[in-house]
Amino acid sequence: MIKEFIGIDVSKGTLDAAAYTSGKKWRASNDDEGIDKLVKAIIGLTPVLVVMEATGGYETQMAYALYEAGICPAVVNPREVRNFAKATKKLAKTDTIDAQILAHFAAVIKPEPRPLSDEQSQELEALIARRRQVINMLIAEKNRLHMARKPVKDAIISHIEYLKKDLSQIDSELKGRIEESPVQREKYNLIQSVPGVGPNLAATLLIELPELGTLNRKQIAALVGVAPLNHDSGTKRGKRSPWGGRPQVRSALYMAALAATHFNPDISQFYNRLCSEGKAKKVALVACMRKLIIMLNTMIKYNTTWHIDQPVLAEVTV
Repeated sequence: MIKEFIGIDVSKGTLDAAAYTSGKKWRASNDDEGIDKLVKAIIGLTPVLVVMEATGGYETQMAYALYEAGICPAVVNPREVRNFAKATKKLAKTDTIDAQILAHFAAVIKPEPRPLSDEQSQELEALIARRRQVINMLIAEKNRLHMARKPVKDAIISHIEYLKKDLSQIDSELKGRIEESPVQREKYNLIQSVPGVGPNLAATLLIELPELGTLNRKQIAALVGVAPLNHDSGTKRGKRSPWGGRPQVRSALYMAALAATHFNPDISQFYNRLCSEGKAKKVALVACMRKLIIMLNTMIKYNTTWHIDQPVLAEVTV
């Protein structure tokens, strides 16, 4: 049984922690010395549930220090905590208050701690994140090129060429690391057997959606953020729409679904049928995303490659 609930507010330079039951508070620097000090304080209160927000990587070192000390933390979506704070009328925001809100969130919601990725998975996550960054820089530079004056045009062109080479190297590194693992390599090739699905989505799913193949069709669609959710209240009956989920996975899935509407006969037929029934193109495309992720989830679950007459690939409704 949990003895104490700890919330840790993480920033680049500091760690603010608060205990829900005892009301204890700590502040430490977000470095080796400060983390070691905070971990020792938390160990003395075990068994505990420790909750931190995902802060773009600043929480990683603290999370792994806790994990190595035998405490598996729960790293949660900041939006969930902010909604909880609004619901409990705690609108003020300081590092100390945020830590207290996180501790209260831990005590009430009790989010499930998730085991941390191994070192190989972390390296793959870093590569896929860097790939997204390079693509964003490429898009930005190409947009600037259209309006660039002569003095800076050559510099932008040069930077675009450099970024293209960097992207190519990252893709080669990703593919090489995935192929080093027989299990990952088999899944990687299996995912790409689907027309319209390329190495980007395959790598993204392997790295950022490890649950693929372990959940049912409704769970995997909700986890990605392509499951339609009701927005009904009283006499008001609104349209269902998807929200939440994992934006990086959803972004890669969007591009794959877009390609699949042209190159995958199953997805293309489904998309055209929805459009002919009067569905908006955006609605039809989201339905294709949902169908595609369910299809891939089923393929991984049963270890089968794609073919158009596959009976286990369930129909998706809109």
